[in-house]
Amino acid sequence: MVVPQYGIKFAVHIITNHFGDRVAKVCECLLRRGPLNRPNIKRYTELTDEQVKNSLLVLIQQNCVQAFIVEQLGGFGDEPRLNTQYVALFDNILHRVRFAKFLTIASQEFDKQCVELLQGLLEHGRLTLKQMFERAKSSEKEGTSVVLDSVRESLSKLATAHYVERCPAPEPLLMAATEEETPARKRGSKSSKLVEEPETIEQRAVAAAAPVETLRFSVISTDSGVHGENNDNNLTSITVGQKRKHNALESDESRTADELTVLYRANFEEFIRHLRHKACIETVRARLDDGAATVLGAMLEATRSSEQKVKTRYSVPLSLGSIYEEVIKREAGRNMTLDHAKASLNQLGYPPLVKESNGSYSIEFEKIIELAQNDEMESVVLKKYGRDAYRIFRLLSKANCLLETDKISDITFVEKKDTLKILHKMWKDEYLDMEKLFMSGARQSVFFLWKVNKTTLSRYVLDEMFHAALNLSLRLAHELDQEKELLNLPADRRTGHLLDRYNRLKKVRILLESSQMKLDDAIMLFHYF
Repeated sequence: MVVPQYGIKFAVHIITNHFGDRVAKVCECLLRRGPLNRPNIKRYTELTDEQVKNSLLVLIQQNCVQAFIVEQLGGFGDEPRLNTQYVALFDNILHRVRFAKFLTIASQEFDKQCVELLQGLLEHGRLTLKQMFERAKSSEKEGTSVVLDSVRESLSKLATAHYVERCPAPEPLLMAATEEETPARKRGSKSSKLVEEPETIEQRAVAAAAPVETLRFSVISTDSGVHGENNDNNLTSITVGQKRKHNALESDESRTADELTVLYRANFEEFIRHLRHKACIETVRARLDDGAATVLGAMLEATRSSEQKVKTRYSVPLSLGSIYEEVIKREAGRNMTLDHAKASLNQLGYPPLVKESNGSYSIEFEKIIELAQNDEMESVVLKKYGRDAYRIFRLLSKANCLLETDKISDITFVEKKDTLKILHKMWKDEYLDMEKLFMSGARQSVFFLWKVNKTTLSRYVLDEMFHAALNLSLRLAHELDQEKELLNLPADRRTGHLLDRYNRLKKVRILLESSQMKLDDAIMLFHYF
């Protein structure tokens, strides 16, 4: 789908807050116009070549722009020309508001040093191992010391869990674009794709730049091996004597070069997968019970490593015994019997959130996310139009077909006049599709048929969410700017009415920030999961 207009405005607002107006101007140009080379960016933004260059360097450093080289066919008898272009990575820009969530996830699994290392990568975008060490060294407290090996070990832990990866190639080569290729601005919502869309040039550039899987999550270790998921495949035997010394010297040189040149960054994909799992578990908990949520959580954990490598709509099938073995590892599952776990799996089978085949069970991710999306859309309708509209919308959403006005009125017990008024208002706001049916006879009659078009509606709701997220962010910035002088005052001088104002600002800030976090959870449901 085309990136919603308020999605672009929100992304530009994020970049403006983080890097200033000039960098945001270059970013907005790429978001609205698609891939461009430097001369065209300069022409559209009316900035100098140096300003454009510096802005692009910032955006690339922060993983918000990917450079790539396109081979353009020359004229008759001319050689093909290579042209460097730049494309904005919309999703990566939005991830910047989720850094606190990513750090919370890491803090639940790793020690303080790992979390601090990840925080450095999120703040600086890309760092070498040497830069991570220097950063850790500069922040160490008196009486403590940071060893390079301990930083490398922390990096290896994060890479093994896929939370950190090697950076993509700076300028991968793409062959000449074909006519079938869609503009870079267009992308599909993962939850609403009915058919596979052609790859955009943005997707091709990202795929071409990605490191090969054997290197993506690897870190050179002190013993010349490679830490990460491919450790076993990269260890080689070393013969004795001169060959051992020669190999040791080569490995030292290679390791030093790696520390100075290989760049690492946070792997947003893995954090989003973790948040998707959390959303699935909470959806099941709300619809079924804690037992079903515990079993689903166990299945997600058991299939996590395979899901990291292959993206499918189903998880890897698991036997009942394998699922129960994972269930009892969890605190919430230690009081569950095998029969209880099987009963929870049966619950998850109606509606089919977990698919059973020949005694094996696999998770249907799309079904769970669709349920969560429906709940979110119904919640929006309830708040915006009231309880009668909520009942009407829910009926149409479940029916998944055209229904006539009178039938809707009869089923929902809403007066026909009110039903028509509600339906017309929701249709006008693009929440419903409407068709007219003309019946000829003694007197021509017109019947109105209504249905929910979930694909269209999800796009509209997503744009509304981006609009709300932008408004919340602007409101928070306004509140903080209004009380700038108060915030700069020392704490001991905030007394009397100044203290009241400060406490009021604190409450407003907590409210707005918590609303932003909840709204972002909803945005991820429609845009990433």
